[in-house]
Amino acid sequence: MKRTQAPARRQSWKSLYPFRSRYVKLRGMDYHFLDEGQGPPLVMLHGNPTWSFYFRNLVTAFRHDHRVLVPDHMGCGLSAKPDERRYGFRLADRVADMAAWIEGLGLRQKVTLVLHDWGGMIGLVWALLNLEKVSRIVLFNTAGFHPPGGKALPLRLRFVRNLGWIARPAVLYLNLFARAAIHMAPARPLAPEVRSGLLAPYDRPAHRLATYRFVTDIPLYPDDPGYGLVDFVEKGLGRLAGLPVLILWGNRDFVFDSDYLAAWRRFLPAARVSVFENGGHYLLEDHPAQVIAEIKRFFKHHPA
Repeated sequence: MKRTQAPARRQSWKSLYPFRSRYVKLRGMDYHFLDEGQGPPLVMLHGNPTWSFYFRNLVTAFRHDHRVLVPDHMGCGLSAKPDERRYGFRLADRVADMAAWIEGLGLRQKVTLVLHDWGGMIGLVWALLNLEKVSRIVLFNTAGFHPPGGKALPLRLRFVRNLGWIARPAVLYLNLFARAAIHMAPARPLAPEVRSGLLAPYDRPAHRLATYRFVTDIPLYPDDPGYGLVDFVEKGLGRLAGLPVLILWGNRDFVFDSDYLAAWRRFLPAARVSVFENGGHYLLEDHPAQVIAEIKRFFKHHPA
């Protein structure tokens, strides 16, 4: 009798994330982070709707000679999922969380910042307030300034930001934002276990509030909360001229497109720039090995 081979068992996302979870209390709520390895500290800040899982390959690659620190923003990943009565979900809240967390770590060495998407603006506010604590910066697709040339938000983001009566239930009950991102943000299809990992924390409506509020908090007009902080970063980018900066850019990003990259080149003309023509917003999912190699070369030329 001919034996049939059993189908291969699908890999769990948890096997891709074999790290010890750590927590600190911020405002009485659990703030989750990874703390792997020893050496000069690397602080990695994710965007929306990702979480520390997005940096898993960087954690594995750099924990042998760095102390790799990766938080989940409040409401994201494995951090607490507060409602709007307990948490403000504003840029200022995110920066305050980062500042309190960093202070609590008691780091004695300068940090290298690795920033993506919303993590860019959060991390750059903190950096400009704490320049003496920063040694290097690695930027993925992100912004540190207002939309260049008054550029409009893409239609999908405008829908979520401005049409709350439709968008809020769509994001909270259908997980619209995170589900759309796993198809639109990478330039190539994700493996099933990677899709599962990116979506895992956002498994019910109450756990998806942060993914919605990140979009509604995008500051576009002077009376928007956070607009002043974006002004502060844009006007202060020249103060980063003395720091080594690496920009790693996925050129197939429908939000942070070539106009944003051109703006970065104007603001930070001395930065080292590496453009991945076949990379998307989730560049670390598209080209992890090449990205790691670029960062290692950068670190070799600019030791911590």
